[in-house]
Amino acid sequence: MLLPLQNTILEKIATGQSLAETVDYLCREVETMTDDIVCSVLLLDEEQRLRHLAGPSLPLEYTSAIDGIAIGHGVGSCGTAAFHGEPVLVENIDTHEFWQPYKQLALPLGLKACWSTPIIGSGKVLGTFAFYYRNIRGPSDPERQIVNACVHLCAIAMERDQRMAERRRMADTDGLTGLPNRSRFNEVIAEVSRRDGDWALMLVDLDNLKMVNDTFGHGAGDDLIRIVAERMKQECAPGMTFRLGGDEFAVIVPCLVTTDPAELAEKLIYRIKEPADCAGHLIYPAATLGGARAGLERSPQQVRQNADYALYHAKERARGRYLEYQPGLGSSIVKRFRSVQEVDQALRNDRIDAHYQPIIELATGRIMGFETLCRMRMPDGRVIEAAHFHEAMKDAHVAIEITDRMLERIASAASDWTREGLLFSRVGLNLSAADFHRGGLTRRIVDAFERVGLAPGTVVAEVTESVYLAQKDNVIADEIHALREAGIKVALDDFGTGFASLTHLLTVPVDIIKIDKCFVRRLADAGSGSVITKGLLDIARGLGIWVVAEGIEEEAQAEQLVSLDCKAGQGYFFARPVDRDSVREMLEVSNYHANWMRILRERQHLALDKAS
Repeated sequence: MLLPLQNTILEKIATGQSLAETVDYLCREVETMTDDIVCSVLLLDEEQRLRHLAGPSLPLEYTSAIDGIAIGHGVGSCGTAAFHGEPVLVENIDTHEFWQPYKQLALPLGLKACWSTPIIGSGKVLGTFAFYYRNIRGPSDPERQIVNACVHLCAIAMERDQRMAERRRMADTDGLTGLPNRSRFNEVIAEVSRRDGDWALMLVDLDNLKMVNDTFGHGAGDDLIRIVAERMKQECAPGMTFRLGGDEFAVIVPCLVTTDPAELAEKLIYRIKEPADCAGHLIYPAATLGGARAGLERSPQQVRQNADYALYHAKERARGRYLEYQPGLGSSIVKRFRSVQEVDQALRNDRIDAHYQPIIELATGRIMGFETLCRMRMPDGRVIEAAHFHEAMKDAHVAIEITDRMLERIASAASDWTREGLLFSRVGLNLSAADFHRGGLTRRIVDAFERVGLAPGTVVAEVTESVYLAQKDNVIADEIHALREAGIKVALDDFGTGFASLTHLLTVPVDIIKIDKCFVRRLADAGSGSVITKGLLDIARGLGIWVVAEGIEEEAQAEQLVSLDCKAGQGYFFARPVDRDSVREMLEVSNYHANWMRILRERQHLALDKAS
């Protein structure tokens, strides 16, 4: 009878049936083999307490009464067996000392004897397997064989269940902090929202993790994350603190009746600010928090999004504090946040790419080089210009990621064109203020081009006038100097739209200025447009700076710039920005811009006709 049962139980274990169902089935089958036994299986938890697992013939009142009892010598048959790791036989519950505190539970049920055997696996007690008898007696030899087989089967089932539970725990646990991770967060927030209508979510962002990593190393940064995680865990409801990744944490407040999110946030901020020993360095942590309350009509996704808006707003306006979402929270912040999310998703999905607009030598029509412009491909296939996600570029993290992506694309494309023998001079890379303040900009550009076998001089670092003028701490001026020292040309973009530009050119020289398109548009104005442009050209020429005119959209503008002795230009009149393959085709067909060459030739013929 045992062999078929063993095979059935092993099959249930192998196919992943739950531990409770498997052991319950085992108990029911064993109880059919003898007349007066009642079978019970208990689990031993981490707190050394016995937990009811299976006992199909025991009433709920009995199993509830013994559930959670701490093991020890003299704690019934099962508590004593689990404590000593040896079988315990009590042939008469009514008189045995082990059962005196508990016999009033068993005797009214007709249970007169109990034989308990510890279930041992991997060298430790996992639980107990017990036979209750309705008569005063001990086990027979056949019953001993049954119990030996059942204990072995229970050990196999329990060990497998523990391994599976550990795998689930590891899958749901952040390896660095031991907190539940993003996956578990998604499960819990869904559970809380189904169960309660009155809850809140707080998102916590460490303010200085990057600085700690850069200054003291990633070991110190990891210590900081662990310490902050432990402090937050101590202040919040059990199991409601999560690490979502990087420097971002989440706290679910499951009941607003007992916990006010603003008060909890203040406690968290106070605790997080306490000094921390991180890899031997004294660090003063800081965090910014954003929160949102749920309502009956709000989904977990909406609450999460509102908390994200609040955190983003706090990082913009209230670093180191807590802000709670309110309806109508700054529409500009919401617009920027949505734009950041959209660009972040595009970066992850590899939908951010480089397009290239040729820069033309106006006197000859020769393609001198290209300015690289960021483009985003939408999920529906549309390609949109950077102007459409300009709000996202105000976020330093996004700006840096975009620059890294563009640098990678430019270096790869320039390497391919050079290897194929296609002629061009340089490719421009647009830089943001965040790229300068991040540090190490020159080194990153040099490394990117050296990796593909090109000299740093292949790239032109394009800096907008607004960034160029923001030199209060000399970071930008020092980096421009480093770029030029490394052989990288520096172009001042949108020239003429700022203030005191000419004064700055004396102290922080650049190689190229790009006259803003607003001046090019006004070339046709009576006097003013061309006079200002001519003045800028004369000053640049005197300083030995090359000039590129931006935004040339009409033939007349190009002709007037040539008459003013402007050396180079770009704009839709010559070509719109194109992808990498189109650049290859453009350079393969001709190293000159065909339409502009035709116009130049016509002008030359016209001049000759007039002269003759």
